[in-house]
Amino acid sequence: MPKMKSNSSAKKRFKITGTGKVKRKHAFKNHILTKKSTQRKRRLTKFAVVEKTELNNLRLMLPGQID
Repeated sequence: MPKMKSNSSAKKRFKITGTGKVKRKHAFKNHILTKKSTQRKRRLTKFAVVEKTELNNLRLMLPGQID
């Protein structure tokens, strides 16, 4: 039986917390920042938790890591 492979892009973008939740970065924070307000940019800096509806897709991309 072949090995189960993890999706390399998902490995780089998602981290599992100590409690088993999955955290991710916000989008829209890499360029064209002049028109975005300071408050909006500060909000986008923080990590977010992946929604429950998306966890099934992540389980397929990261087999054996998300329970």
